[in-house]
Amino acid sequence: MASTSAEKASSSTSTPRRYDAFISFRGEDTRRNFTDHLYTTLVAYGVHTFRDDEELERGGDIASDLLTTIEESKIFVVIFSKNYADSSWCLNELVKIFECATQKQSAILPIFYHVDPSDVRKQSGSYGDAFVDHEKDADEKKMEVIQKWRTALNRVSSLSGLHVEEQYETQVITEITDDILGRLNRKPLNVGKNIVEMDFHLENLKSLIDIELNEVRVVGIYGVGGIGKTTIAKAVYNDISDQFDGSSFLNNVRERSKDDAFQLQGELLDGILKGKSRKVSNMHDRMDMIQRSLRSKRALIVFDDVDDLEQIENLVEEHSWFGPRSRIIITTRHRRVLTNYGVNVSYEVPKLHDKAATELFSWWAFKQNLPNESYKNLSRQAVDYAKGLPLALKVLGSCLFGKMESEWKSTLDKFKTIPHADIQNVLRIIYDGLDDKQKEIFLDIACFFKGTDKDFVLRILPEDFYAESGIRELHDKCLIKLG
Repeated sequence: MASTSAEKASSSTSTPRRYDAFISFRGEDTRRNFTDHLYTTLVAYGVHTFRDDEELERGGDIASDLLTTIEESKIFVVIFSKNYADSSWCLNELVKIFECATQKQSAILPIFYHVDPSDVRKQSGSYGDAFVDHEKDADEKKMEVIQKWRTALNRVSSLSGLHVEEQYETQVITEITDDILGRLNRKPLNVGKNIVEMDFHLENLKSLIDIELNEVRVVGIYGVGGIGKTTIAKAVYNDISDQFDGSSFLNNVRERSKDDAFQLQGELLDGILKGKSRKVSNMHDRMDMIQRSLRSKRALIVFDDVDDLEQIENLVEEHSWFGPRSRIIITTRHRRVLTNYGVNVSYEVPKLHDKAATELFSWWAFKQNLPNESYKNLSRQAVDYAKGLPLALKVLGSCLFGKMESEWKSTLDKFKTIPHADIQNVLRIIYDGLDDKQKEIFLDIACFFKGTDKDFVLRILPEDFYAESGIRELHDKCLIKLG
């Protein structure tokens, strides 16, 4: 996206910039769809983004703290929608954005959300109607303000931007995100697209991580396969990694530990030392280097998808190796791994509630945040089938995208008896790790004892099933929940 910055001013200030991006939008038009999806995506990619959730129009005057936020922001995304010009709050905000961008050579990215850019530029159409209302009974002082609104609309809408009309919103959001990341010179971890509920997870996890604590802190993220642990860990990493001396995200530790442990050690060292580690030829020497390097650094390290304590200990043998105020994040399907490693706090990733599940499914199935009207009942069936599991919602939505209603019915009926291979493969990994007795216990619970009192199940199951320890193991591996 080739947007230009506002014109260069003759002088500029050196006000510190707190936010990477500031989103200006009309709440009633886009808060719960386009703006929410854009905000969630930017946050997941580590872009510190401001949006005014309240948009309190106290006579249209902008509070001083919001003015300060605008002054401290680097990039402005202005979402022009049908009713944007109805709001004196939005228009005053736009004037301030244009003034700051002009003074500091900041970028403004105009987005025309189902409005004609020429209507914004010339104040015609719905924008013309809005100004007719603004100018009713306006005195001389009010007309001066209105002229500033018109000038800001004309100048900002003349910048190169994106017109959201027929194309998929997800495509536009990807372009905006890529553009902002390019301007910020960021190379964050890829969290994918169509992200929902990420601000909820980030708020909870950042509270547990507590970056200000002057101690080493280990945080566990656990849950069933396909629940989104890796995506959440990547979003947290993107958000806070720049606050550490060195950082490393070690992905897929479970699989790579089998034959790629030496490479994992190298990636860990490169992250801690920012690519300045000297070459060594064996794992023992690398372990020594990791120990020496960690002790002198405040590091952020993510061990992703761990299922055995030894996989971490082969990389960082002892807690005492970590330098003061370091943060370690471990993602796993095995609650027991976190207990054995001695994590400080754990976060169980919850399944998506119905509203969020429907939104995620809709982004994949319809490329918008809600189902098409004629597909509402079928979408409800798909969401019910997925049981709040993000992977299942993504796979189902992608599979059903662009299909006729009859194909939807046939596909959903098929999945009820033959699960999609992508979903089955992910969930099967942990099932295959059970011993024969644990598998029998799991199948008995799934088929006959779902929702049943644990003590009753223990009395019913054969003695040679060793049900007490078996049920505990299933719980630790997030295959069952205990009341």
